[in-house]
Amino acid sequence: MVMKENIRILVVDDDESIRRYIVKLLSQSGYDVSAVPSGKDALQALRAGQEFSLVILDILMPDMDGLETLSEIRKLSNDMPVLMLSALGQTNIIVKAMKAGATDYVVKPFEEDEIELAITKSLEKKRLLSEISSLKKQLRIDELRGEFIFNSAKMQKVKDLIDQVAETDVSVLIEGDSGTGKELVARSLHYRSRMRDKPFVKVNCAALPHELLESELFGYERGAFTGAYRSKPGKFELANNGTIFLDEIAEMDMGIQSKLLQVLQEGSFSRLGGKQDVQVNVRVIAATNKELKKAVEQGTFREDIYYRLNVVNITIPPLTDRREDITYLFEYFLDTYNEKYGKSIHVTKEDLYPLLISYPWPGNVRELKNQVKRLVILGNIDEMISYLKGGGSLVMEKRPQDVRGRPLELVARDDPQEIMPLKMAAKEATLKAEREMMLRALRETNWNKKKAAQLLQVSYKALLYKIKECGIEK
Repeated sequence: MVMKENIRILVVDDDESIRRYIVKLLSQSGYDVSAVPSGKDALQALRAGQEFSLVILDILMPDMDGLETLSEIRKLSNDMPVLMLSALGQTNIIVKAMKAGATDYVVKPFEEDEIELAITKSLEKKRLLSEISSLKKQLRIDELRGEFIFNSAKMQKVKDLIDQVAETDVSVLIEGDSGTGKELVARSLHYRSRMRDKPFVKVNCAALPHELLESELFGYERGAFTGAYRSKPGKFELANNGTIFLDEIAEMDMGIQSKLLQVLQEGSFSRLGGKQDVQVNVRVIAATNKELKKAVEQGTFREDIYYRLNVVNITIPPLTDRREDITYLFEYFLDTYNEKYGKSIHVTKEDLYPLLISYPWPGNVRELKNQVKRLVILGNIDEMISYLKGGGSLVMEKRPQDVRGRPLELVARDDPQEIMPLKMAAKEATLKAEREMMLRALRETNWNKKKAAQLLQVSYKALLYKIKECGIEK
């Protein structure tokens, strides 16, 4: 139980007689009480780092009134309980105060037990919010470890299959469109297994060209190639006794597939430039957004590896096939980002939810997550509604400061009447042109980034940077 003397209360009221009365009343009840005559003095104390458990704030004050002071307090602390003092007949102002973030209110003149009860309720509300916040943080940790969020029968089947095979050491192939949550399934398999305390190592097979991917997976000895000044263990060694997650496995070069087969069959491989085999005990989980069976038929993926990886197959349905998850995920992401960024964005379900459910979500859960994050950061619900109605394109006034650092498809359409800085216009035009050319090259090469880089006559690393800058997703 929290002792009252450990509860510091700040009283803010321009009326000296009321300040003295409240200080005396609460001090006699065992609280640690301070008082100031104005909102500016209260803010000065808070900004100086003084800690209070609760603020009692009068609404009507000269210079800076209670509503303005409350607004500034909320910028400093999103969870500080603020108890408003109002006079009779100030109902409209009280409503505004509650909407602005006040915890509770007391009407003057008040009885002793009224203010005592309001303080108790406000502190209890803070305690409950703190508990909820802790649970949400744990939920985010669980999500990173594979506790993915769902509400549909189809994802329940995925969850049931995970529970069935997690404790085994069999290889698993996860298939599904981009953004459906394949990595979360892989993490879930690992953290539900006997190897949960061992390493979980992720390798994106599409992020590196053939030469670098081989050394990344299997390591190299000193002098194996120019620049190899010392030996380095590969990802398979780092994942020993744990799990290695090979994402976008379909992009793996045929030459590397041969060494992968040796690991799957014998649990051994040799580093680049090495003369001795390295023994490892690693569970392999692979993922792809392509139909790996077709890659086998086309001769771009080894059949023997396919069957060794595909001991258990987990296919994640796209978001459009499990629409009952959409609003569930939306609310989870909204709560998560509101807390992360100290915001309190609310939406009207009747206006937004039908649009959320009817939108096709080509980017699946990743697209939904990014849109909710954007909504919380910018605080513009109309923009999200425009995005959903426009089929993934915004129809709104452009703000140059939003152009940089977000997917190009989210940049608003041109307004012929708008005048913007030439540098900004040139940058935007360049990004659009580069994006179009990269998309052509990627489609031409069936999304083989190495070949696309050659067509575009840029380095592989430069292409990856540009793809990220322009927000290109397959």
